[in-house]
Amino acid sequence: MAKSEKKRSTDIENRLNVLRAGVLGANDGIISTAGLVIGVASATTNMMTILIAGLAGLLAGALSMAGGEYSSVSTQKDVEKAEVEKEKKLLENDYDGEKAALTHYYEEKGLTSDIASQVATELMKEDALAARVQAKLNITLGEYVNPWNAAFSSIISFSCGAIIPLLFILFLPQEFKIVGTFVAVSFALALTGFVSAALGGAPRLKAVIRNVIVGMLTMAVTYGLGHIAHI
Repeated sequence: MAKSEKKRSTDIENRLNVLRAGVLGANDGIISTAGLVIGVASATTNMMTILIAGLAGLLAGALSMAGGEYSSVSTQKDVEKAEVEKEKKLLENDYDGEKAALTHYYEEKGLTSDIASQVATELMKEDALAARVQAKLNITLGEYVNPWNAAFSSIISFSCGAIIPLLFILFLPQEFKIVGTFVAVSFALALTGFVSAALGGAPRLKAVIRNVIVGMLTMAVTYGLGHIAHI
């Protein structure tokens, strides 16, 4: 595969991963905020209380997800850099061994020994470190994951999901607040379940059913707790 084609394939895969993470972040925002506002709304009809609780849950959840993503991706980036440094030392100490390993890699991909050796020689001649980390670690040299992008994406996606139950619980008529929010959230979860399954190549229906059931159980439990507190 040409270098430009390999880079294009990597870029597409990265974008799909970001999109999938965004959908899952929105899903978390929907479920957690829905559970919170349903529980509070079943305990009180005071709109300011519901609003403050919903906004606090949205903000806390978004910041928590962003912090978790930042820490996780930062660790991944540090690990990738450390592995690249190890590979650099291996090339300095055992260039021939690393070349033989690269040749073996392409032989396992289906190339004959002669062609695999020729490919490895040319790639090592052009950029030995880049060739080895790509084959051995599936890392494109210099293109590390960005923790700030992950954190920002988490804040946006979680907030977009969280705003759905918050808007419905605030603006629906009092007699329809609980039921209307319950229905709206179920539809939203069905959509995120479908999209995440489609992006991941998983069965759509099973993902939709599972996602909706989790959301319904969450809202039912928090509604029950709020109702008990109200009594």
